[in-house]
Amino acid sequence: MAAGKGGSGQVRIIGGQWRSRKLPVTDVEGLRPTTDRVKETVFNWLAPYVSDARCLDLFSGSGGLSFEALSRYADSALLLEKDRNAANQLTKNLTTLKCTNGIVKNTDSLKFLNQAASQTFDLVFIDPPFRKNLLEQSCQLLEDNNWLSDDAVIYIEMESELASATFPNNWQCLKEKNAGQVTFSLWQRN
Repeated sequence: MAAGKGGSGQVRIIGGQWRSRKLPVTDVEGLRPTTDRVKETVFNWLAPYVSDARCLDLFSGSGGLSFEALSRYADSALLLEKDRNAANQLTKNLTTLKCTNGIVKNTDSLKFLNQAASQTFDLVFIDPPFRKNLLEQSCQLLEDNNWLSDDAVIYIEMESELASATFPNNWQCLKEKNAGQVTFSLWQRN
């Protein structure tokens, strides 16, 4: 986990009902909590889409993106996290927040997506571990197995050198920005 990204070992909620709350984060190799600066930009972009959205957080890690969405009155969030310790911490953090509309599943995101959808999601966060070739497959499985609502919005964080990533043809890029080694973008399904 990178130190200095919202504090060593913690993530801060920057807006909504839990504004300024700090939550512990489990130290897991490759975990990169989204910085407060990036989160502020992203949630400015997402302002029209968050309220009442059903959210899916692939590769949840610190849970910072889901906690931020839930703080801003998203309807629900399903957080998928493969690492058992990180998943346990996410569950504890939801309990700390007295949040009953967030669910953590300790599972592999690709295996989860590689089944027929049991529900659709309006807002999806995709921030996979870098350099593991998980991004394009995640996007395609979301589309192929009908996990997305008709006009779903998808937030993606990826390593900047992956600029040539291929996304489903019916996704339109709404916004994109670089911050150091990270490119973050907002897509909408058409």
